[in-house]
Amino acid sequence: MSILFNYGFSPIHALLISSVFFAAILVELGYAIFAPGDSGKKRINRRMKSADNKNKMSQKGILVQLRKERGLDQDGKFLLPVIWLNRMIVQSGLTIGLGRLAVCYLLYLVFSSLSILFMTGTLLIALGALPLTAIIIPIMWLKRRRNKKMAKFGSQLPEAIDLITRSLKAGHPVPVAISMVAREMQDPIGTEFGMVTDEVTYGSDLVTALNNLYERVGNTELPLLVSSVSIQSTTGGNLREILEGLSTVIRDRMKMQRKIHAISAEGRMSAMMLSAMPVLLFIALFFIAPGYYSGIWNENLSYYLMGGLGVWLVLGNLMIFKMVKFKF
Repeated sequence: MSILFNYGFSPIHALLISSVFFAAILVELGYAIFAPGDSGKKRINRRMKSADNKNKMSQKGILVQLRKERGLDQDGKFLLPVIWLNRMIVQSGLTIGLGRLAVCYLLYLVFSSLSILFMTGTLLIALGALPLTAIIIPIMWLKRRRNKKMAKFGSQLPEAIDLITRSLKAGHPVPVAISMVAREMQDPIGTEFGMVTDEVTYGSDLVTALNNLYERVGNTELPLLVSSVSIQSTTGGNLREILEGLSTVIRDRMKMQRKIHAISAEGRMSAMMLSAMPVLLFIALFFIAPGYYSGIWNENLSYYLMGGLGVWLVLGNLMIFKMVKFKF
């Protein structure tokens, strides 16, 4: 030990190393104690967890609760008069209900407005920023959540169709095959197909329930499934073979989308670099030469020019992303 101290290894170093090892052991011990075991993995989606609730609600009560959490009424209809906004909220996957969402939105709006007012010291700027903070940013946030959920749902859909196909091959009816997806798969697809099962159980026909699923999710692959089931229910045919072909088609479409996403990566990277370059250059000059922009802050025209530059930058980025984004 004295040899180590002669090379600059002090007791402080030994204490720090021991603290790191002790912290790692505590994390591992906490994970072993508190991580859910097999019993915690039995209910793998929100609908199944609601079924295990201590209040022991009926299946119809669980369906109504899931609808209200998503921003629908008890019959599955939109509550807000602005249908496109209500649809976006439902498809974003939020589960706090419209009331709590409204409270969170008001708190965000007050906090953001007071922050802008505090930083700028001008009420006019805070009021001018309201379209950005009150409309644009919340809508962009909802769109981002919706796109993430739709992408995850789309990645799960071929597996769900394969599960339905195997269940049909085993001799189960279609509603039972769909309920297999609700029991065996995680969210978002598990709860969504569970709601389809509950709607069929309580009087809705399968095509209507699948159309409601499309309204709640908005995934572009779902109309193929709805059309397949609708055609089979009216004209007959082997639904298992239809779904097997549909699963192959959806997987091929996903492969094509990913290929296009990889090819267009250069355009998206160019847009990000062109967007970040002026901001990074402005920050670098501000720290390297603080007096570089000192002559323009007192000119009102400077703010209008900077606003115009920002608008042109945003429009240029939108055009680039429009060129590299393909819809199927």
